[in-house]
Amino acid sequence: MVALPSLKGLQAFEAAARTGSFATAAEELSVSAAAVSQLIRTVEEQIGRKLFHRVNRRVVLTEAGVEMLPRLTTAFQEIGSVSRELGSDAFRPRLVVSVPPSMAMGWLSRRLTGFVASHGAVDISLRGDDDPVSFDRELIDIRLSYGPHYREHPTEDIVRDAVYPVCAPRLTHATEPDSLGSLPLIHTDWGPTGASFPSWRNWFEAAGIEPGRAVQQGLSANSSRAALDLAISGLGVALAQGVYCAEAMEDGRLVRPLARALELRQPYCLTIPERSARRDVVAAFRDWLINECRRAVGSPALR
Repeated sequence: MVALPSLKGLQAFEAAARTGSFATAAEELSVSAAAVSQLIRTVEEQIGRKLFHRVNRRVVLTEAGVEMLPRLTTAFQEIGSVSRELGSDAFRPRLVVSVPPSMAMGWLSRRLTGFVASHGAVDISLRGDDDPVSFDRELIDIRLSYGPHYREHPTEDIVRDAVYPVCAPRLTHATEPDSLGSLPLIHTDWGPTGASFPSWRNWFEAAGIEPGRAVQQGLSANSSRAALDLAISGLGVALAQGVYCAEAMEDGRLVRPLARALELRQPYCLTIPERSARRDVVAAFRDWLINECRRAVGSPALR
């Protein structure tokens, strides 16, 4: 009769694989790193498969380890959920949501009260992450990203946004494309690894205008949220995504001095790993988040 791996051994493997470190797994499980190593070695002997390549001081998952990890992570999440439910009369489901940093800072955080009000008590971990993210290591349940980065998990295109010239109402004397040269432009620089969003140079070219030195002058921010705040403060004209600027346009903090908009090259996408897709709270949050994004992008203020 083949001996089945112990629960402790499987737990040691899952923690080490998820964190990428025997030492971190040992700290999480309150045992020594040597104990974690021995537990995993015993599991390997019992199943007859190597789970890690041990290279100097590093450990790397084998194909067998990669195959086992998501299933064990799901299993231990379920065990944890049952344990919490049995140990508390007021069990609250937990949801790990990952979005771009600009969306986490203000846009989504202000709207979460609406989801909680409609769904009930839920513990939400809101993460502002740049791509790529590690779904299994960070236990992410749902990820909103610009562009289809994660086709290895179930991914859907939910909305395609555009960028709009926006500024504070007091700067609306610039009502012709040529007149933008008299106003400071607010640029957004996402850095060398950021997505390729339309720039002011792209906007001027689409308008058939030679931008000259205008596209080299003005303020610069490294996030969509920061650029939008600069525009609201009256410091210039920004190119803002509709999902971010619709609310400020609806309440009058921003206006569109010029009608021309540029559609983004890629859609916003929602990724939910299979281990999370069966959870009711994840399905509810998916539907709610899609509706919020589409409502913002389709705002009458952007037409």
